[in-house]
Amino acid sequence: MENPADTTFDIHPIIKKRWSPRAFQSTPIQKETVQRLLEAARWAPSSFNEQPWRFMVGFKGDDTWQKIHDTMVEFNQQWAGNAPVLIMAIGNKISSKGKTNAVYQYDVGQSMAYLTFQATEEGLATHQMGGFSKEKAIELFGLPEDHEPIALIAIGRQDKPGALSPDFEKMEKSPRVRKPFDELVFAGKFGQPLK
Repeated sequence: MENPADTTFDIHPIIKKRWSPRAFQSTPIQKETVQRLLEAARWAPSSFNEQPWRFMVGFKGDDTWQKIHDTMVEFNQQWAGNAPVLIMAIGNKISSKGKTNAVYQYDVGQSMAYLTFQATEEGLATHQMGGFSKEKAIELFGLPEDHEPIALIAIGRQDKPGALSPDFEKMEKSPRVRKPFDELVFAGKFGQPLK
């Protein structure tokens, strides 16, 4: 099932095509494929080239996958259990100069975007999540105090919406929506649309 974005302006086909389904086939994804996704993430831009991103990578059936799944809120556990790959994005809060990195979360987000676009190019589906316990993640993975779990992402081949429970299937088939362009993009002063 495709669900392309109904854009106001013409954009790159990869961005138009990318969306966040919840129906995943349990078919394994090759390690080399996942390494390419993470290589794309590695080449994202970052402030002062700090590269504050770190990733915990789990393949279904291994201990890391299970730990990542265990950190999820129940809502996400219900549909993410079929995803063959689960990744936790972690941010290093401290710069190489020993000071707080004020933009580490922003930079980790950019690396996740690069990973997502590479996955879309490879014909894979992704669904990013903020619904998980950071405290549990810190405990399960023994994260250092200067590192913070930021987001999770499920990766796999998309399945048919009918593979989900009826409530999730309905969400899967819902139209994609975004706020109007003029509510988001300003010039001159805040709230004044770019013309």
